[in-house]
Amino acid sequence: MWRTSTDLQVFKAGFFRALAHPVRIRILEQLRHGPRTVQALQDALGMDQAPVSQQLAVLRARNLVVATRTGTTAHYGVRDPLVHDLLDTARAIFDNHLHGSQAMLKELRREARR
Repeated sequence: MWRTSTDLQVFKAGFFRALAHPVRIRILEQLRHGPRTVQALQDALGMDQAPVSQQLAVLRARNLVVATRTGTTAHYGVRDPLVHDLLDTARAIFDNHLHGSQAMLKELRREARR
């Protein structure tokens, strides 16, 4: 029996959608080192201002990053440092999957030699 999504499930889905873009992940990884300006993020990512700003806007809309202003300069930082723990956990899951895939590949190679 299917149920309709609850508000919490919709919120969670939106949160994970905000993480579902490679540039947004790269931005969050850069912000692990502390707040950064758009220019610093551009330099670190090797990207133009427009796409960096566009992806920051998505992260801001989902409350994943916050901007603080010093004069005319905005510094972007992660709103909740637990986001880094989430990314670390995802990396560990991917690593586990890769180890499993490597083990299967080794077994396939052994079978091919028989």
